[in-house]
Amino acid sequence: MNFFSFSAIHGRMNRIRGKPMNVPATREDLMIVNMGPHHPSMHGVLRLIVTLDGEDVIDCEPILGYLHRGMEKIAENRTIIQYLPYVTRWDYLATMFTEAITVNAPEQLGNIQVPKRASYIRVIMLELSRIASHLLWLGPFMADIGAQTPFFYIFRERELVYDLFEAATGMRMMHNYFRIGGVAADLPYGWIDKCLDFCDYFLTGVSEYQKLITRNPIFLERVEGVGIIGVEEAINWGLSGPMLRASGIQWDLRKVDRYECYDEFDWEVQWQKEGDSLSRYLVRIGEMMESIKIIQQALEGIPGGPYENLEIRCFDRVRNPELNDFAYRFISKKPSPTFELSKQELYVRVEAPKGELGVFLIGDQNVFPWRWKIRPPGFINLQILPQLVKRMKLADIMTILGSIDIIMGEVDRLEYLKEVYGMIWVLVPIFTPVLGITIGVLAIVWLEREISAGIQQRIGPEYAGPLGILQALADGTKLLFKENLLPSRGDTRLFSIGPSIAVISILLSYLIIPFGSNLVLSDLNIGVFLWIAISSIAPIGLLMSGYGSNNKYSFLGGLRAAAQSISYEIPLTLCVLSISLRAIR
Repeated sequence: MNFFSFSAIHGRMNRIRGKPMNVPATREDLMIVNMGPHHPSMHGVLRLIVTLDGEDVIDCEPILGYLHRGMEKIAENRTIIQYLPYVTRWDYLATMFTEAITVNAPEQLGNIQVPKRASYIRVIMLELSRIASHLLWLGPFMADIGAQTPFFYIFRERELVYDLFEAATGMRMMHNYFRIGGVAADLPYGWIDKCLDFCDYFLTGVSEYQKLITRNPIFLERVEGVGIIGVEEAINWGLSGPMLRASGIQWDLRKVDRYECYDEFDWEVQWQKEGDSLSRYLVRIGEMMESIKIIQQALEGIPGGPYENLEIRCFDRVRNPELNDFAYRFISKKPSPTFELSKQELYVRVEAPKGELGVFLIGDQNVFPWRWKIRPPGFINLQILPQLVKRMKLADIMTILGSIDIIMGEVDRLEYLKEVYGMIWVLVPIFTPVLGITIGVLAIVWLEREISAGIQQRIGPEYAGPLGILQALADGTKLLFKENLLPSRGDTRLFSIGPSIAVISILLSYLIIPFGSNLVLSDLNIGVFLWIAISSIAPIGLLMSGYGSNNKYSFLGGLRAAAQSISYEIPLTLCVLSISLRAIR
C-alpha cells in the first residue's frame, strides 16, 4: 500500500475523530493488542499493551524493555573521567549533551572556570548534536505516518554532521570529547571553514524539507489536531523541550539558565500554541534553523586561547605522598586526573534536543559521587502517552508516540527495581501454596516417624533438628547425595527407569489440577480425581525398581513402599493439597 492510499484512510479517521466515542460498560467487547517491541515504530525496546474497542483506544500501558542498565550505580563507583565513556549510551543520538551534563555537574560543584574558547567549542558541538538528533527524529517520524522519502533524505545532512564530529573528536557517535574545565582537543585546521560550508548547505536542505512536508495535505491530515496538550496539562506532567514549547510556553534553559555562552548570541526560542503533533514538528524544524544561526555566530566570533583549564588538574586531587616521588613524576606512572567532589549537593540541567536533561549530584569529599541521579527528558515526556492516546484511533498511536521523540537508552535504565518488585509479586502467589504443601508434607513425615518410633520403642535421638522437624529434609538431602548402586544381575534399564516414573508422576499431578484466577481450584471434584489418577502411577515405578533389582528382598521393599504410598501417603498429601488450595480462595 503506498503512502497516499494509506494516509487517505487515516484522513477519513481524522474527520470522524471529533465524534464522541461510546465506552462499553463491560470488558467483554474489548480487545487487548500487544504493540512492540519488534514493531518498527517502537524505536527500540518499548512495548505497548493497548486496549481497543474496535479502532478506538480505551487504554494504553507502556512496558519498558531492557537496555543500558545501572547507569546511575556505575556513576557512583567511577571517577568522572572514568564515567565519561559510559554516558553517551543514555541518548546515543545526542551524545554531546550527555557529556556536557556529566562535566557541568562537577564544574559547578568545584566552581571550576571554563576557558572562553572551550565554551564556544562546546556550544558549536552541542548545536550540531541538536541538529543531528532532530534529523534522526524527523526521518523515522515521517516513516511512522507513511512517508518514506524524508527518511532517506535526512541521512545526507546527518552524515555531514558526523563527518565534522569525526574530524574534531575521532569518533562519529560516542565521542568522549568533553572534559572537566574544557574539551579534550582543539578544533583541527580547516574545521571551522568546513563547518561554515555545512551551515550554508543545511539551510537549503531545511527549505527542501519544508516544501516536501510542511504543506503536504496528507501529512497535515495525520498530525493536525492529534495529541493535543494544553498549557496547564504540559506543566502538570512536567514536560520539557519541544513537548512544552509546542503548548505555548516559551521555556528554554539556554535562555533561562544562561549556561555556557548562549547569552552572547542572537537567537529566538521556537514555540507554538496549538499543542498538537504538527506544533511539535514545527518547533523542531525551527530549532534546527536557530541552531544554524548560533553555530554561525560562534564560528565567526570564536576567540583564541586554551581549550582546557589545565590548572584544575592540580586542584582538589587526592593527596598521596607516593604521587610526588620520582617514579610518578618523571617516568611513566602518571594516573589520569582525579578530583575530589566537595561535600555538598546540587542539581544541574541543560536543554537537550528532547527536553531538560538534568543530574542531581551529591559529593562526599571523595573521587566517587555519593549520589548520581539522572533526570532524562524522554522518561518524563513518555508518561503522558497513555493520556494522549485515549479516545483516539489506533493509527494515531504512531503519530503521537513519534511526536514525543523518545530514546529508550535514557528511558529504560530507571526500571530495574520496578521489574524486580513486579517479578516478586508474580512469584508470591505461586510459591505460597507450594510452601504450604511442603510444610504440610514435612509435618506428616515427622508425625509418621514419631508414631513409628513409639511403636518400635526406639531409644536415643534418631532425628535432626528440634523434635525431629528437619529429619525429612535431612533424609532428602542424604538421598540426593547417596551413591547410586546398580545390581549386577538385575535389569539395569528397568531399575533406573522406575524412580524416574515415580517422581515424574508426582510432578505431573500438579500440572493437571484445573486452576482458575489467583491459583484457586476451578473445580475441586474433577481436580481430585485427576490428581488421584496421575498419582497412582508412582507405585508402579516403585514396583518396577523392586522387580528390576532381581533380588527378593529388594522386591519386597518395593512392594512395601508401594503399599505404603497407596495406603496413606497419597491420601494424606491429597488432604493437605485440597485444604491449602481451598484456603487461598
